[in-house]
Amino acid sequence: MGKLIVLEGIDGSGKSAQYRRLTARFEREGLDYHSIVFPRYDQESSALIRMYLNGDFGSKPEDVNPCAASIFYAVDRYASYMTDWREYYQNGGVVLSDRYTTSNAVHQGAKLPPAEQPAFFDWLYDLEYVKLGLPRPDLVIFLDVDLATSERRMVRRQAKTGSSGDIHERDTAYLQLCLDTGRRAAEHYGWRVVDFMKDGAERALDEKHEEIYAIILDELRKTENS
Repeated sequence: MGKLIVLEGIDGSGKSAQYRRLTARFEREGLDYHSIVFPRYDQESSALIRMYLNGDFGSKPEDVNPCAASIFYAVDRYASYMTDWREYYQNGGVVLSDRYTTSNAVHQGAKLPPAEQPAFFDWLYDLEYVKLGLPRPDLVIFLDVDLATSERRMVRRQAKTGSSGDIHERDTAYLQLCLDTGRRAAEHYGWRVVDFMKDGAERALDEKHEEIYAIILDELRKTENS
């Protein structure tokens, strides 16, 4: 089998910017990899996700229970794996993913009280990695951030794209719950956490990129040395 490496973080965490830097670095270094970004909004398998985020099932995230919403996203991942990257991964390829099952842990787990989240985290991994047979990530890097920074970045992005945000992005209280849940998920699953602050100041994008890249190289070397 290959390696599956996931970048995770709440909306406005800087995840997409770091993912672009990461794939560009792999290109420059001549490293072979396959890139995937979830959800795949341009594919039929994301139809229920789009309906959910557009508010067709309710105007608030909690209008759809976490298990139902998780299945929407799991179907898109299953379709992606079966039609796009399964053979490459099974033949030893390196897959870089912007979001994965990990996003369900963060965004759907946030709908539950903290005491119920560990059981949900376990249910989620059993659903996708056992029942559906999707690959487990070898490495998950969680980009930590604070709510104010997240909101500022989303407003800037929405101004550039002319969008108003989905039902997740418009709900500030929900975003805070996602951030808190993401931190608990990182501890539960053993994800690597990259902080956005250092010595009281926001870290530069390049500094965080170098940390992320070093973590990934360490993971890739495990295969070389095994």
